[in-house]
Amino acid sequence: MTSPGGTPEVLFVCVHNAGRSQMAAALLRHHAGGEVVVRSAGSDPAETINPAACEAMLELGIDLSREVPKKLTTGAAGAADVVITMGCGDACPVFPGQRSLDWELADPAGKPIEEVRAIRDEIDRRVRGLLAELTGS
Repeated sequence: MTSPGGTPEVLFVCVHNAGRSQMAAALLRHHAGGEVVVRSAGSDPAETINPAACEAMLELGIDLSREVPKKLTTGAAGAADVVITMGCGDACPVFPGQRSLDWELADPAGKPIEEVRAIRDEIDRRVRGLLAELTGS
């Protein structure tokens, strides 16, 4: 499924938009090379990105330092072909008619960098699978 312009749009959602969803969006953007429109948002956004998530992503050469947590809007969700929630349970709304996936992932908040790396690597594995599904490559 793709948006009217032919480019699939993906929205990653977690509660604070400071860790999991930011890492997922950055990884998909990195791997997709412009073939997918990527956004992320949170139902209750934090003030800043999780420093451990920034550190873990920088290890892959992806800089999150300019990213800011964003509030989830119905417009952003409505524009997406796929909405992926990331273990936020009832805190993340369901949008009827949208293709929705829930990736149960540990929250990196307060975790040591070793655990954040493991979360990042699991997100990366799932993102690569999603990209293959969306683009056929």
